[in-house]
Formats: sequence, structure tokens, C-alpha cells
Amino acid sequence: MGDLDGNADRVLQYARRAAQGGARIVAFPEMTLTGYPIEDLAFRATFRKAAWDKANWLATELAADGMDDLYVVVGTVGTDRASDKPRNRLVVLHDGVVWAGYDKHFLPNYGVFDEFRIFASGDRSVVLDIDGARVGVAICEDIWQDGGPVAELAARGIDLLLTINGSPYEEGKTHVRLDLARRRAAEVHAPMAYVNQVGGQDDLVFDGGSFTVDADGTLLQRSPMFVEDLAFLDLDTDGASRKPGVVAPALDPDEEVYTACVLGLRDYMRKNGFTGVCLGLSGGIDSALVATMAADACGGGNVWGISMPSMYSSEGSRDDAADLARNIGAHYEVQPIEPLFVAFQNRMRLEGVAAENLQARIRGVIVMAYSNSKGVLALATGNKSELACGYSTIYGDAVGGFAPIKDLLKTRVWELARWRNAAVARGVGIGGIAVAGEDRPDAGTIPESGVAIPESSITKPPSAELRPGQKDSDSLPDYALLDRVLAAYIEHAHGRADLLADGFDPTTVDTVMRLVDRAEWKRRQYPLGPKVTALAFGRDRRLPVTNAFRE
Repeated sequence: MGDLDGNADRVLQYARRAAQGGARIVAFPEMTLTGYPIEDLAFRATFRKAAWDKANWLATELAADGMDDLYVVVGTVGTDRASDKPRNRLVVLHDGVVWAGYDKHFLPNYGVFDEFRIFASGDRSVVLDIDGARVGVAICEDIWQDGGPVAELAARGIDLLLTINGSPYEEGKTHVRLDLARRRAAEVHAPMAYVNQVGGQDDLVFDGGSFTVDADGTLLQRSPMFVEDLAFLDLDTDGASRKPGVVAPALDPDEEVYTACVLGLRDYMRKNGFTGVCLGLSGGIDSALVATMAADACGGGNVWGISMPSMYSSEGSRDDAADLARNIGAHYEVQPIEPLFVAFQNRMRLEGVAAENLQARIRGVIVMAYSNSKGVLALATGNKSELACGYSTIYGDAVGGFAPIKDLLKTRVWELARWRNAAVARGVGIGGIAVAGEDRPDAGTIPESGVAIPESSITKPPSAELRPGQKDSDSLPDYALLDRVLAAYIEHAHGRADLLADGFDPTTVDTVMRLVDRAEWKRRQYPLGPKVTALAFGRDRRLPVTNAFRE
């Protein structure tokens, strides 16, 4: 985001490869030059001018590099002359100039999107005539709404519908996109090319997976997910049967989600200048999965795992933490907190929850001290179930700069841990990013044990170990039940009556709703984490902290 020089160089690099491969037109995703989403940077006139100047520079550079005959489709930000408002704009660079432009027609105003507040909308369809082929263009949301540009393009007659997109990942969305593309291709009676952004941007992950479908719905080409890719496709304008290109295989659903979390972490680190991470290793499943994701993101040698046992920590948990660190090749250090806890208690004499939270906050101080002293990113290890119910200590285990499993319910954490162990045992990498390895020379190393995460970390009853014999089930419903209620209450917005109609008992419903409603203030202060579900805390779900409404 905002790396105009780097983004333009990337376009130049891939345009050169496309031209060498014989392409006449090469398309890049939505707002490629600026990064996406640009949020309120769109209102800054200096940013818009710099982006427009970069588009003109790129057109000139393409011509100077002998690619003046190539049609290069890129996304950027423009300015509406009448209103002076920003526009989400597609431009075509050709023959040394910005040859044509198209502004996004439909502006999304739901979920993670807030474009209606930022951009002015377009009001026309655009058809490019390239060597006799009529290419209709659209930007992302334009194909999700009935009518508008797609209907106009269908009436005008086109040989290809080309849409550039910045569509964030969420589980199950790949099938929705493909079904939509098939409907639009049938509507315009022509193939449709869906070009999507790839990479992590703050709490969003863009999964790539660009594809092309024929007018009859046949999948002609599909890029792999979560990696940059240059795909070639020949367009036959006479309507004869088309030869499919390379169709990347679909990923296992667990692999999709896991890889999205890893890519979100990796790009957050790389784009913000971090080369390593630190986190507390408790021996539990959450910290084990986060540490494994971190090793996949930046290499185990760049992970600092800190064991911070107290007088309540079990020997088994300490062993599990040490085994996990050894399996992933992480640095491992032990910092007992009991002496610090005793020093506080000699002054404060805390009891109950206050004493439990003190332990978590001492650990948070240690993790942040490692972050500051080593210049590494501190990772929070909380999951969505805990975050929903406020089952975390603010300024304690909630500290950190990034939270890789923030959008994973506890039951999903266990599923992904088992999937990752199975993948390690098979000797395979993850998603495409593990085999890319451009920043991670030691990634993908197979532990001698044949697994990454100790089996006991997965199977033992979860516990914060802040008092003798403590279990999560002392404070929360069983996670299998809790997660079902949370999914209905949060992701499907079911109220109390709906939850009772779903078959949940009143006691459980009232407990979960009370916990969730009272924890909004904590969620506001929690670190960023990658969105992988349809409704993540933060951009997707915005409720008032001070709120007296109860059902």
C-alpha cells in the first residue's frame, strides 16, 4: 500500500514477461499502482497526484522499453474533474500514454468495504478494440451487482469481459466467485477473465487465484492461490472451441485457511520491516499453532519462543513448549515469572482474578521486552472464541503487534493443527508460499518427529494455568458447543429468540451473549489479525462499546 515506485516496477517486470510471451494485452488487479484498499489516503490530493504521475511515468517507460504496442491494464486512483472526489480507476497504458480509462460503477458499502464514502462512481461502460477483439472492462463490484456495466456490455457485444479485482479472502469464497463469473460470462455471451490481487494488507488477505471461464462456463485457466502468477490465455474471437490453459488444482479447505493466515503474517512482517517474531510458548494449542505459522512465514530460525512458567504451570506444558520449539527450529528461552509475581504480591496482596491477570500481564511485559530488545514483531496468540468472550487479559496475553489466529474459532484451531501435522508428515509445503521461499531459506524443514505440533498440545484439555487445576471449561461452555453458538450469534447475527429456535438451551445462550456483549472494549484494543471468515471482528462487525441493550 502506497509503494508507488515498487508497484510500478512490478508492473513493468511482469509486462516485460508478458510481452516476451507474445501477449497483446496484460491485465493487473484493482488499484495495482497504489495498493488496495487505500482508505482515507484517497482524500489526500498529493497522493492522488503522485499516483497519476506514476501512471504516466509507467506508460512512458513501457514505450521506452519497446513495449509501446502492448496494452497494459492497471488499477489506480484518479480524480473526478467535476466533483474533485477520488475515483477507483482502471487505465489502459499504450503507445507511451494513458490511452483509456474506466471508473468503478458500483461502490461497495458493506463488510470490509467503505468505498461509497470515499469514491465517486462511474457512469459508463468501456469497450477496448484490440486487434479486432472487443474487450469490455469492469472493476470488482461491477460484476457483483445485476445491471450496470455488465448489462450494458452484453448489449454492446464483446469478445471478452475483463474484470480487475481486489477481492479479500474468506473461507468458501472461491466457489462463490467462480459461480458468479459463470453467470456473467453467460450474460455477455463471451469468456470472462477474473484478475485478482494477491498478498496481505493489514488485516486483509488477498488470495489471487485469477481465472478465466468460457461463455459456457468451462474453466479455461486458473492461477494458484496466495502467490503472484503470470498466466497466458489465447482468445479466439470466432467463437470456436477454446483451448484451456493451465488450471491450478484447488486447495484443501484447511490448507486454504492456514495459508491465508501465514500469508497475512508474512506480508505484514515484510511490508513493515520485520524479519522475526517473538511470542509466549505455553505448551497449549494456540501458541503452538501461531509459532508454527510464524515458522512457515519467516523461518523457524527467526522465531523467538519464550516459556514463562509460573508455580501453576504443569511439567507437561513445559515439555510441550520445548518440543514445539525444537520441532520448528525456533529459539527457545525460559523466563520463570514466579519471582516477579512474588515481588508484586509482596506489595499488592492480590487475590482471585486480579492475581490471575497479574501473571498474564507479567508475561506480556516480558514478550514486549523481547520485541523491543530484538526488534522483532510480538505475536498475540488468542483465538476468535476467546476474543469473542473476552477470555483474555488486556495488556497481558492480548499484547502484540499482530494476531495470526484472531479470526479462527477454537475448534478451527484444532483442525488446522491436525492438518499442519499431517502435511508435515507427508513432507509437503503449504499453499504455494512454502515452496516459493524467497524470504525463508529454512522454511519447509521436516522435523525428525514427523510432526510440528506435539500431539499432547492438541489433545489435552485447554487451560490458562493461572490457578491450581484450572480448565477453560470452568469459565466457558465446552468449545464444541460454544463455537456453534458464536458462529450463529456473531457471523449470522442471530438474536436470543433465533438462538433458542436454533436449539441452544437458554442458560448457554444467555451466558454466551453476556460474555460477547461485555467484551467489545477488549476487542477494540486487540492487535490486527488476518480476516479468513465471512465476518471478522473489526472492519466487519462494528458495535458500540457503551451499550445498554440486552436481549
